[in-house]
Amino acid sequence: MPGDRGVDSSPSPRHPAFAQTRPMLRAVRPAAEVADDDASDLVPDPQAVRERASEALVRKLRARPLSVSEARQLLRGHDLPSSDIDDVIDEFLHRGYLDDRTLADALVTAGVERKGQGRVALSRALSQRGLPREVIDEALASLPDDDAERALEFARTKARSMTRLDPDTALRRLMGQLARRGYGGSVASQAARTALREAASGGATSGVRFVESE
Repeated sequence: MPGDRGVDSSPSPRHPAFAQTRPMLRAVRPAAEVADDDASDLVPDPQAVRERASEALVRKLRARPLSVSEARQLLRGHDLPSSDIDDVIDEFLHRGYLDDRTLADALVTAGVERKGQGRVALSRALSQRGLPREVIDEALASLPDDDAERALEFARTKARSMTRLDPDTALRRLMGQLARRGYGGSVASQAARTALREAASGGATSGVRFVESE
């Protein structure tokens, strides 16, 4: 049309057609920066790993005491390097959270008073907890030399329920129980025979009496 001569009919930059045809510009980050960020997401922070491992050890210690060896094993499960494991162990030792000698004494006391264990069973139980040999020996050295008395005391608590058995079966079973608690050889034999004889002579209803063999 005559009135439109000289008018530019191309769309302005704000026109919808312009927006559709012109690609959106975005800032492009160097590939090296992207790779660095991806790597940082994959590699855990060493300090965070150490803190999580320490917290896990604290939670375990709240449930029950651990030996130093058991604590090390737990920390290894959190993929800590050896140097960090040593640092955490040193810190817990300094704070008194770990103490092998205190643990050994507690296990010996519990084994004697609650389980009637002898030295062999006590030594085995302490060794299974990863306690060092010298710590085990120190804990056992504090015990009086009364294995025979403790074996007899334990045998007496079991002999009452065996008076209905024939003497050989009763002796075999009681000696087996004593052996599992660390009493062996002559100590177990003497304790079993004495306890069964006392139980039989104490009024057993079956009338079975245990006769000590020569």
